[in-house]
Amino acid sequence: MVNKTGKVVSINTSEDKGRRKKPVKRANLLKDYGIEGDAHASGKWHRQVSLLAIESIRKMQDAGLDVTCGDFAENITTEGLELKTLPIGTLISLGGSIEAEVTQIGKECHSKCEIFYQAGQCVMPEEGIFVRILRGGTLLPGDAIEIHEPGGHESK
Repeated sequence: MVNKTGKVVSINTSEDKGRRKKPVKRANLLKDYGIEGDAHASGKWHRQVSLLAIESIRKMQDAGLDVTCGDFAENITTEGLELKTLPIGTLISLGGSIEAEVTQIGKECHSKCEIFYQAGQCVMPEEGIFVRILRGGTLLPGDAIEIHEPGGHESK
């Protein structure tokens, strides 16, 4: 059963960790791995792909920051979904063929990023989420996102 729908605003990757990500026109999401070519894709662990809502980015823009999609190192920028409220185990369909499972809400920021030094805060640790890829496929900006009932498998 579909609970909520949203869309992909931007897909963002980087070749190196610790850098802002740049938008790409398409991405290949690989099962049990992440986004092909992204520095954070590293296989069988619970933080294969990160998501952040454009609404969170707009909140930082409204605070006077010059930020855009990918600047918080998120892989997928979404619209129309309150990501931080999704329970662990929630299943997400991306672009119709990709399936992911929410594995973590937010994160601890061990080292302060560029955004933290610019703004004094960063929304990713509090409002971003992480997923693992259960079924891969190609994702494009504008693709639909569907949120389903939690699947009951918690992965930490």
